[in-house]
Amino acid sequence: MNTNATSLPRRRFLKGLTAAAAAAPAALPAITRAAPNSRIQHACIGVGGMGGVDLGNILSHKGTEIVALCDVDKNRLNAAAKRVPGARLYSDWRELIAREGDQIDSINAAVPDHMHAAIAMTALRAGKHVYCQKPLCHDVAEVRALAELTAKSGKITQLGTQHASGIGDRMAVEYLRRGVIGKIKHVYLGSNRSGIDHFRKVGPRPKDTTAPPDYLDWDLWTGTAPVREFIPRIYHPARWRSWQDFGTGWSGDIGCHIFDAVWKGLGFGNVHAKSVHAKVNEGWKNDPARNTDSWAPSNLITWVFPGNDMTEKDEITFQWFDGEFYPPEDVQALNPGKFPEEFAMLIGTEGALLLPHTSGPRLLPREKFAEVPRPKPEPRNHYHHFLDAIAGTVKNESHFVQTGPMTEAILLGTVAIRQPDKILQWDAKSMTFPNTPEADKFVRRTYRKGWEIDGI
Repeated sequence: MNTNATSLPRRRFLKGLTAAAAAAPAALPAITRAAPNSRIQHACIGVGGMGGVDLGNILSHKGTEIVALCDVDKNRLNAAAKRVPGARLYSDWRELIAREGDQIDSINAAVPDHMHAAIAMTALRAGKHVYCQKPLCHDVAEVRALAELTAKSGKITQLGTQHASGIGDRMAVEYLRRGVIGKIKHVYLGSNRSGIDHFRKVGPRPKDTTAPPDYLDWDLWTGTAPVREFIPRIYHPARWRSWQDFGTGWSGDIGCHIFDAVWKGLGFGNVHAKSVHAKVNEGWKNDPARNTDSWAPSNLITWVFPGNDMTEKDEITFQWFDGEFYPPEDVQALNPGKFPEEFAMLIGTEGALLLPHTSGPRLLPREKFAEVPRPKPEPRNHYHHFLDAIAGTVKNESHFVQTGPMTEAILLGTVAIRQPDKILQWDAKSMTFPNTPEADKFVRRTYRKGWEIDGI
């Protein structure tokens, strides 16, 4: 729904759109062309669910004005429009980027994972700064292409890992950079969050399809993914995360939050895994109606990365646990009391660091580190940090060049989930698995006709 112009053709090739957008006069942000005190002109793509949270945080930035809103769900779009009176309204993000031209400086994307790369790459080519919800993309190849495009573009970007700006995560990063627990020997990560059975108990795909509701543009929602018949309460608005077409499973969805402080603290920039391996629960693994369509409800993923001067050896192992898989009991026993549901635990030569998700880090054993000075980072809003970076007052840390390789590693885990019990040797340069070529097909998707993404 664009209240200002007629709709563009539904099946426009993204290649043509991005070329046209890049040629538009939006190559320079408005804030560099206007007066120094001009406000950032921003557009929100996806305004329900987490998109509503993003919208609220961006609205609260005094140096930013939200001038356009986009959502394929009219109910969500209309609700957001009440929060931002006067904003120009769209149902098609392609139309927004093409028509807004130099009227906007930046966008944020809070949509299902399978559309992240298409929106972010189109916006970057149109000269826009981009905030994108996690995970950065749906596929490994998309992440690589987006990170490379970001580096060339010179634009400000930010991954939606809002806890990365939190005091707890930043304290953990500083502890690690100081080498407080010595050289790192092993990294345990996980999310055994309770109350998400609706996520885990998914598949096989139901047969009770219906026509999509009038307020939802199902073709636009489907976007790059294969055409599927609409099923109430299965895809939109939230359960799409459980389906391979649209989401990246539990490790993909939450992994960026849990990995982030570890990745930064260990100085892992453009680091690529050497291998990845996954164990999954047997019921899902032995059910073709589920394992080709939905994500495994429980995963134990193991990566081997090259070491650096912060690790004990020249290789280091990361392990991810969710669902029915938990870290070893002796690791859990290092923490007095109940082990957190979501965590990063690093074992070092001098002790351990436990970072419960959304909380502060704990140095273990506590008595050994009781006198270690605690870092005291200043409070920070993740969204404002992105917008302040556009304005040139700060340099943000969670940009796509930094977070791209991390997301790429996490998404290698989603490849391993679909090839369980195999150690997949990863050749990062060729983006292939030399010892398991059958896994190569999961590195990049085939987009449905009319929704191809140039450069992937």
